[in-house]
Amino acid sequence: GGFLMALRITDDCLNCFACISDCPNEAISEGAVIHVIDSSLCTECVGSYESPRCIKVCPADTAIEWDPERVETRETLLARWEKLHPGKAPVLFDNER
Repeated sequence: GGFLMALRITDDCLNCFACISDCPNEAISEGAVIHVIDSSLCTECVGSYESPRCIKVCPADTAIEWDPERVETRETLLARWEKLHPGKAPVLFDNER
């Protein structure tokens, strides 16, 4: 249960590549000015980590934010993860079981 908001990168992005190399779904790429998150690949790390890795590794506190215009359920994110990682088992945490 529960709804989560998709992530987006703000103009505070430093283009340091920390989030790109840490994303388990390869959802982040270099944009024209700042890095961008492909929402069709982003699972907010559901299935891989307990919390979004991009937020954890980003050196700029305000470069990655929740997008209130894109709200998705944990089930939707997990289904996306399973599609991106066929044949693999997702990592589930206590709050997801």
